[in-house]
Order: sequence, then structure tokens, then C-alpha cells
Amino acid sequence: MTLTPIELLRQQAPAIRPIVALSEGSDPRIVAGALAARSAGLSDIILVGPRAEIEAELLAQGAAPGDDLSIHDPTESPLTEEFAAIYHDLRRHKGVDAASARSAAETPLVYAAMLVRTGRATGTVGGAVHTTGDVVRTAIQVIGLAPDAGLVSSFFLMYPPDPGGPDARAMLFSDCGLVIDPTASELAHIAAASAQSARAILREQPSLAMLSFSTKGSARHPGVDKVTEATRLLREQHPELHVDGELQFDAAFHPPVGQKKAPGSTVAGKANVMIFPNLDAGNISYKITQRIGGYMAIGPVLQGLARPANDLSRGCSAEDVEQMIAVTVLQALGT
Repeated sequence: MTLTPIELLRQQAPAIRPIVALSEGSDPRIVAGALAARSAGLSDIILVGPRAEIEAELLAQGAAPGDDLSIHDPTESPLTEEFAAIYHDLRRHKGVDAASARSAAETPLVYAAMLVRTGRATGTVGGAVHTTGDVVRTAIQVIGLAPDAGLVSSFFLMYPPDPGGPDARAMLFSDCGLVIDPTASELAHIAAASAQSARAILREQPSLAMLSFSTKGSARHPGVDKVTEATRLLREQHPELHVDGELQFDAAFHPPVGQKKAPGSTVAGKANVMIFPNLDAGNISYKITQRIGGYMAIGPVLQGLARPANDLSRGCSAEDVEQMIAVTVLQALGT
């Protein structure tokens, strides 16, 4: 049975204590999730934001700062000058002057991302208050892309309601939250990043299905051609991966159908990484799997960045925050 991120970390004691910076440190859900993560031993925490507001929220929840839960207020931190200089160097080509860089460094999103960029934090989580666009834009500008990523994409972790049921397995669905209509090349990049994510978080060897409404030429359409070209590129760039496509979902997921529609495939019926051709397909599919299938969905989780940074839904719960902290730590440990 595949364990959830929190369960994995509870079984594992990292040699180096991870630190996660939370950029919305005064939000009650963020504080509650941080306290739960600290209590579970998942990581040390830095709450970023106005000190007085964070201290008041900690007090309201019966807690206080400590060695494993610290407060960084960017308006008073001794690190802000350093971060402003780095931000100025990164963004001067876009017309950002020193004063604007200082203002940016005092914002919690940029400050938290700088903690990660400079190695003072393992990863960062935000989005309970800020939009996905703000979180992703800051991560790209400050942390940057991984050398071979090509683009930033996202995935959802999907955990079955009955781990002992037929065909039950944890899966990674990508991209369900960010890239609207990837090209064949971008789809190959998304798939390669998703394979790495599956190793880091599912702790399983990835078996990738490049999904379509066609299986092995059963239909002809430019959308099918995109998936077959992406599969070709992925095999060419990453011959070590177990990948097949184009496959319909039932052929990728259910062994009897996989054997019938794609005989001889090493992936059909066994896939644990589902790569969707566009955001329409991915987003609709994960929600159906969650709401009708009863799967637990964790995400969207960002991939393709040089170091971990993740986005929360603005409707998130404290449990969602704790899960995303665990995911962020696993990403860091898996790189």
C-alpha cells in the first residue's frame, strides 16, 4: 500500500532536519497546519509575515515560537537587505530599481522564496491568501526553473478510498492545474518531471501513460498526433522510463482492458502516472476521480522548479497545509 506524504515522513527521519517557509504566516489555517506538521515531526517551520499578527494567532491557538517554529517579519529582518540586493540583480533587466527591489523583498511571498533560494529553507508553501498566479510567478522569478525542466507544471496526488480494492493504487495526475494546452514538446517535459515527482513522493517506479481518446491508433485526430509525438520525444529523451501512448484511461488503468487494447504493453493496465493531453482533460478527470471515485486529491503540486515551492487553494484547510508541507519536504529529499 502506498503511504500518503505525511505517513511516509512519519516513518522516515531525514538526516538533515528540513525547514519549510510559510509565506502567509498569520493566516489561522497556515498556523494550524504548521503546528500539526511540527507536532508530527515533519519539518521545522518559518512563519513569514507581520510579527505581531503571527504572535497573536499563535497565542490564540495555544502555541508560541520556538527553535522549531520561528517568525520572520520581512519589514524588520536582517536578511531583507541581502534579499533586496539579490532580487535587484535578478530583475534589473526588467527595469526593477533598487527601491522597488527593497519593497519586493519586504513582501512575504518574495521573502519566503528568497529563504529557499539562499538555502535557509528547504521549500516554501503559499496560496491560502495569494492567487496561484502570484505564487507561481514569484517562484519562477526568485527560485527559477530546474536546469532540464523546460517549464513549470503541476500534478495532483490521488489516493484510493479503499487501498485493498480492485485496481486500487495511488496515482499522479498531470497537468491538472497550470499548463492549459501544452505542445508535444511541453507534454514530454511535463511527463519527465512527473516521473521524477512519482519517485520522490509516491516512492515508486513511475509507469507513465500518455493519455488520449485513442489507444494505439484507434482514432485519427491532430490531438492524438500530439500525444504520439510527445510519447516519441519522451522515449528519445528518457529511454530509461516506462512509458506508453497513446492510451485511453481504461487501457492505462484496468489490466483486462489494457491487455485487450494494448497487448504486449508494459504500461497498459499498470500505469501510476497519468499524463493528460491538456488542462481540460486533466482538471475534469481529477475532480471526477475525487468527487465520484472517492479518491483523496492532494495538490496542485508544482514541479519543474530548481527548489520546492508549492501553491495552496485559497479554500484550503489546516490539513491541506500539513499535507503540502509534507509534499514539499519529500520533493526536497527526492532531488
